[in-house]
Amino acid sequence: MNEALQLMSSARSLPCPSSPLRVGIVGPLGAGKTRLTAWLCDLLSRAYEVAAITNDVRAREDAEFLTGSGALAPERVMDVAAGRGHATVHEEVRCNLAAVAEIVGRFPALEIVLIEGGDDNLAAIFSPELTDLTIYMIEAAAADAMTRSGGPGLARSDLLVINKIDLAPLASVSLAAMDRDARGIRGTRPVVFTSVKRHQGLADIARFILQTGGLPYRMLVRIP
Repeated sequence: MNEALQLMSSARSLPCPSSPLRVGIVGPLGAGKTRLTAWLCDLLSRAYEVAAITNDVRAREDAEFLTGSGALAPERVMDVAAGRGHATVHEEVRCNLAAVAEIVGRFPALEIVLIEGGDDNLAAIFSPELTDLTIYMIEAAAADAMTRSGGPGLARSDLLVINKIDLAPLASVSLAAMDRDARGIRGTRPVVFTSVKRHQGLADIARFILQTGGLPYRMLVRIP
């Protein structure tokens, strides 16, 4: 389902914060994190100063997807993990903080930095030293088992995103059961069901980032 998002600002824009809002997006391989990051970059960069950092331990595929899709200019995307091999959580946090500092140096007016990683980077990206908000993303086909077993990503993330809900019937999984189990684990922490491919539910994620991050509303228009 195509979705248009309009977020109105107040009459005057607030000044940029002294440091950008750092949003971590993490989850298992294949959950749809890179497509979500690209969509958010494309949308938010129309009204905000945005950059992205990827943590792909195998190659630069995630960073190349963001730039190749036109979501952001290449100079606004950094990859900090390609070819780096295994690293401790402390090293991953340090490398990402260095990347944030470098990209803020390039663009001092930055307001949002999206930091994408996989389950291998979960501990680092969940570090309060690195991120202000965390989004944990899983796919509906695997969510039924995951929401029953729990885990730090499900329980501790600021927002849980269950993606690829259009495939749930093919996997014979119940969205209602997922919602019940996820909310049993998370309590009052929000859960959003999405189909990134179909632009379904994405406006809720954008609103969450802007509202929870305390950013001033400006006009955003998404025309898929």
